[in-house]
Amino acid sequence: MFGSIYIGMSGLSAYSKGLETVSNNVSNMNTQGFKASDVTFSNVYGVGSEGGLEFGNGQAGSGHGVSVNELATNFSQGELRQTGRDLDLAIDGNGFFVLMDGNEQLYARTGSFAVDDDGFIVLQGTDFKLGILDDQGRPTALNIDASRTDAPEPTQTIKFADNLSSTATEFSIPDLTVFGANGEEHVWSIAFARPETVADKWSVTVTNAEGNEIGVKSLEFENGQIKAGSGELEFEDEDNDLKITLDFSDGVTQFSSGSVSSLRANDIDGHGTGSLATLTVNDKGQVEITYTNEETQELGAVALADFRDPQALEQRGNSVFAYSGFGQRQFLSASDTRVGSILSQRLEASNVDLGNQFSDLILIQRGFQASSQIISVTNDMIQQLFGIRGQG
Repeated sequence: MFGSIYIGMSGLSAYSKGLETVSNNVSNMNTQGFKASDVTFSNVYGVGSEGGLEFGNGQAGSGHGVSVNELATNFSQGELRQTGRDLDLAIDGNGFFVLMDGNEQLYARTGSFAVDDDGFIVLQGTDFKLGILDDQGRPTALNIDASRTDAPEPTQTIKFADNLSSTATEFSIPDLTVFGANGEEHVWSIAFARPETVADKWSVTVTNAEGNEIGVKSLEFENGQIKAGSGELEFEDEDNDLKITLDFSDGVTQFSSGSVSSLRANDIDGHGTGSLATLTVNDKGQVEITYTNEETQELGAVALADFRDPQALEQRGNSVFAYSGFGQRQFLSASDTRVGSILSQRLEASNVDLGNQFSDLILIQRGFQASSQIISVTNDMIQQLFGIRGQG
């Protein structure tokens, strides 16, 4: 009969632990990236100390109460919420971000990241550095300090497109910005002119912002198309160390269109010095810097971890996980469909389902109440046995 008290106590203990788990789930319903734990119970059978209970000479196969199973983490994806912040990152899929904490690797499903004073991308509120795949496919911390400035590139080619009207005798393209070797800006204007008696040959004159002539070259057409070998004209401004080719060889025509010509500078290479404007993760899962000169640079693919057994992950504070298992683990980029895609300006919400949690809460409460009733009834029966002594 005393065994019934211990069995009731096993229920009180198990349901108390179950209540702790449900309480933790509910209290983290608004914690980004939190994964709920599922509470399950199992019966205890056997002889002696099965289930941590000491029964002495119990009969084989008799019930010894209840215990809480090892908690299983629910890794279903939470809602992906927009934030508008470039380094708020979430994963649409099964992967985990890799975080570098000294020699230890941690993992996260989502997080608000920022650049720290040393130039590393870290999870806000921690020193955990976001992992990037190196040349050997291993995660490593990324430092952006060396990429904060984009070096200038001089303009070497201006490509043109569309039509220079065969019925016009002059045309101009003003205010084209070109760049020198040190990133300095220069403004060129290009004038086209031909005599009325010469149909297919234009003089091309380049001048600078002060109106000084840089050079004059000839552009020739044949049957409305650029004549072979005459589509690339090189102009040199020795005072400013500029040598630029005007390229008319692809897509420039000379057809009649009245006095209106649609000829335009289609592409001007080179750029000035740029400083960091934005830092984000693009659609390919690459850390990407955009500079003030509108240039971009990819610094590496964000490392995503794929686990054969996610239940080997141990949940820690700040919605990060540690891996204590020995199963298969791979580091992949977002281009691999096994790990999913990385979404910038998103955070994954907690996956706690309040309806399920409150249902579990009611069942746990009833189980605890019933277990306590077992102890109370057993105690009453023992009291009755003690009362038999005085009867006769």
